[in-house]
Amino acid sequence: MPKNNTSATTLDAAALNSVTATLESENLSSSIGPSGVVDLPNLQVDGEAAESFIAEKRIGERIKHLRLKKSMGLVELGRHTGLSASFLSQLETGRVVPTLRNLARIAMVFSKDLSYFFDPEPQTLFRLHRRVERVRLPQTGADDPAYFFESLGYLVPDRQLDPYFAEFLPEKEGRSPRAHQHVGCEFLYLLSGTLDVRHGDAVHHVEAGDAIYFDANTTHSYVCTSKTPCTAVIVTLQHPLLMTLGSGSRSSHSGSGKPKGVPAAILPQQASAKKMSSRMHMQ
Repeated sequence: MPKNNTSATTLDAAALNSVTATLESENLSSSIGPSGVVDLPNLQVDGEAAESFIAEKRIGERIKHLRLKKSMGLVELGRHTGLSASFLSQLETGRVVPTLRNLARIAMVFSKDLSYFFDPEPQTLFRLHRRVERVRLPQTGADDPAYFFESLGYLVPDRQLDPYFAEFLPEKEGRSPRAHQHVGCEFLYLLSGTLDVRHGDAVHHVEAGDAIYFDANTTHSYVCTSKTPCTAVIVTLQHPLLMTLGSGSRSSHSGSGKPKGVPAAILPQQASAKKMSSRMHMQ
């Protein structure tokens, strides 16, 4: 098997003894009472409860995750830890429970603290927005709205972008488009129909299947130019642009070392990023 660059650490006895001695000392000291005598509570731990507690931590799965993340085989991990490949396989499948010493060996190989194997696993974000649960809202502040929109992300807390489904009504005599602007960027993908988008002084004709991405700090408005309503998915980003997008270079840099024309939303989080309202900035 080809050897991968795993940045793993082969353990020596002195390092391992130091780690386990510290752990044992900390565990012992937590049970010493004011008189200096070990004060063990009069508790009895049920065997099944202990097994259930260990199973809930999914230690074997966490070991396997670390190993595969480094593209490391069981034999190679065994060389670094001094444990056999067959024993490691049993650890990963939950057939055996590791001792504190063996777990310390594995943790040190991957530069992890022992708490990694016992801390609660972070919950990944997943939200489902059912079509029937969405609320259709008219253009804000308009007696005769030119479009309606539905939030596609209202269940997501502290979201960094706001997705919407929008329906633009055909152009109507006496109804003028209302220009608006807001901090950040906006993305629009036209699903059906045709749409004229005014951005500053320029007007851009957009057809079904086209996508646009623009600086929302510049005043912009929409006009449906098809005979039937046109629909679109719109995403507004809640971060200000680093710089106004230019028409020339795509990869030029400023004196500060930050790329010009790149939205702050795709750069490391900026201290100056402002939180926006959860409502769409259409007025």
